[in-house]
Amino acid sequence: MRILAVSPHLDDAAFSAGGTLARRAREGAEVTVVTCFTGNVAQPSGFALACQLDKGLPPDVDYMALRCAEDEAACAVIGARTIHLPLLEAPHRGYDSAPALFAGRREGDDAADRLAPVLAPLVAEADLILGPRCTGDHVDHHVVLDALARVADPTRLLLWEDWPYLDRAERLPPNPAVTVALSPQDRADRVAMCAAYTTQLGFQFGGADAMTRRIEAIVEERFHRPSPRFQAAA
Repeated sequence: MRILAVSPHLDDAAFSAGGTLARRAREGAEVTVVTCFTGNVAQPSGFALACQLDKGLPPDVDYMALRCAEDEAACAVIGARTIHLPLLEAPHRGYDSAPALFAGRREGDDAADRLAPVLAPLVAEADLILGPRCTGDHVDHHVVLDALARVADPTRLLLWEDWPYLDRAERLPPNPAVTVALSPQDRADRVAMCAAYTTQLGFQFGGADAMTRRIEAIVEERFHRPSPRFQAAA
């Protein structure tokens, strides 16, 4: 079994589906995590630089190289292979504030056009494809889902409930196609994967201990089939 997790950013797959990926890897599946937006900008400025500074990192740190190393460490926990695609994340594509990240696609944003042909050969080799359902409405997650709609066989695709955005949702998304009840080992592996993303823990959770407590309270990971609208776009 070859499983491909298509992660918008360097942490989304682990944060949202780490327990399931860990279990499938223990069962013998070949797990690959491809992260779409890992392109580097040598001298970021404006909101892009602020996204680095608010993690407590100085401006001269190679932020994306640091994050890629975190991703390698996270995936090593479960023996997953990593692929880092060099597309630019939203703050480097002209989205100039935190609210702008959740306010829909900007006119002229061709990231999905660039991403789809790169993903095509990767998804063609996978028996199961996992990707974002876009809980939280981050523009980069929608770009990934759009690209998957163009190149992925919907019968082999399941969409995770994006976390930690899921914690902020008013209610759980209805009608999951697959529900994975997490064992203590699944949760421990998900915690270990997430703990590798050290630059994100304070900003996202208030620290490693808070992240661990939140994950230990999660009893299941839920996955959804693509909507008919997705399948019509494929």
